[in-house]
Amino acid sequence: MVVLAASIVSKSGKVLVSRQFVDMSRIRIEGLLAAFPKLIGSGKQHTYVETENVRYVYQPIEALYLLLVTNKQSNILEDLDTLRLLSKLVPEYSFSLDEEGICKNAFELIFAFDEVIALGHKENVTVAQVKQYCEMESHEEKLHKLVMQSKINDTKDVMKRKASEIDKSKIEKNRGDKGGFGPLQSMGSGRIESSFSDLSISSNGAGFGSGSGFGLNSDVDSFSTKPKARPPASTSGPPKGLGMKLGKSQRTNQFLESLKAEGEVIHEDVQPKLGQSRSAATLLTDPITLTVEERINVALKRDGGVSNFDVQGTLSLQILNQEDGNIQVQVQTGENQAISFKTHPNMNKELFANESILGLKDPSRPFPTGQASDAAGVGLLKWRMQSTDESMVPLTINCWPSTSGNETYVSIEYEASSTFDLQNVVISVPLPALREAPSVKQIDGEWRYDSRNSILEWSVLLIDNSNRSGSMEFVVPQADSSAFFPISVRFTATETFSDLKVINIIPLKGGNPPKFSQRTQLITENYQVV
Repeated sequence: MVVLAASIVSKSGKVLVSRQFVDMSRIRIEGLLAAFPKLIGSGKQHTYVETENVRYVYQPIEALYLLLVTNKQSNILEDLDTLRLLSKLVPEYSFSLDEEGICKNAFELIFAFDEVIALGHKENVTVAQVKQYCEMESHEEKLHKLVMQSKINDTKDVMKRKASEIDKSKIEKNRGDKGGFGPLQSMGSGRIESSFSDLSISSNGAGFGSGSGFGLNSDVDSFSTKPKARPPASTSGPPKGLGMKLGKSQRTNQFLESLKAEGEVIHEDVQPKLGQSRSAATLLTDPITLTVEERINVALKRDGGVSNFDVQGTLSLQILNQEDGNIQVQVQTGENQAISFKTHPNMNKELFANESILGLKDPSRPFPTGQASDAAGVGLLKWRMQSTDESMVPLTINCWPSTSGNETYVSIEYEASSTFDLQNVVISVPLPALREAPSVKQIDGEWRYDSRNSILEWSVLLIDNSNRSGSMEFVVPQADSSAFFPISVRFTATETFSDLKVINIIPLKGGNPPKFSQRTQLITENYQVV
């Protein structure tokens, strides 16, 4: 028995994975695999087919073929036993038995094939043994990782202690330096005032006194106000080269640009850091951010109809400041009766059911807080909707391949529901292996050909009332109609099926409701025409 190669090919003849176990040229293996689809007869129950030189032993796996290429002297019973073992291994390493899943796990499959077949001969192994061999767990490696993680944790602890010591030393130093220089002592404004006092430069914002040499705006003026009354800026004339009054609405960058224009040398390493930190603070998101996100999974039948339609949504809360944590969130749900809502276990279910208010069971406990970079937030509510009604689908795709002579003409049409305005729509159509890009005859939008993955991408920036339907037509060499499926779709939208809205934030400690923002998005997770 000599197995020349183990391969996984599509029914159209596209090679997804192939592992050769004897020396052979690439041209020969490509020729053998290319000839395989032409040798399979329709309606035959055999699992092998022979040519003059080789034998093909194969087994269908959904829309694919698992194929062994052997010489004719090989024992076909052993070949069938090898094929059965490989057919059990493929689902273990590729959960989705389609082209995308096989290509994604190609190397894992090749490693598993190598454990079953060595130099063309089958090894006496089982599925469990192959999985154990491929995992390659090492006790020494685990021990090494534990030691390294322990060292990393120790280093982090030392870093925290050092940082704490540095902060304490800074606090003690600031306490020791306190004198009669005013509230801006920690920024060194007292030393600046004393060093420039004999130059008769104004200390109320016209020159470089009272910390204004740092280029600070009116926020700093409020800190540098002294108990005694100060003369107005016009009482002391500014020195040469500094004849610009820094008013309450003057910006830092305008002040620096004016000084540069007058020939002054500006040290950029002092002012920009303070300016950037202030601008970053003003550009932070609102104190409270609520995100409504729905993920849609759809499987449309190529001949019409829906085989799977599933929408899962979440409402998450993000609070930046701890003082805003004692709140309740009042929401308004849409009129879609097919949606079932579920609150977080820590939420007061009766309060939500009766008043549509999301609050903790213990009102004295605040919600967790986090920084603006925390993308997840705190989950408050989730919901789900399932249906087989095709009218609920936001975007349907119709694909019509037709063969004429040595060419296949493919017409694709989309129809969008009037419920949603779809953004960044990309329709990905798989193609048979081509030597050059397909010939696109007509298209509503733009197209791009991914030659590496043999995919034609049709993109539409926005689908609204002006273009609820569109079409594309292209031509490729003769191919089977199944080669153009599954078609994948991805898009985003700012409307959701639930139509959930946050209408109010209720502070439990009294006072004005804190400012909040709401983000709403519908995104595709797995949207295909199969």
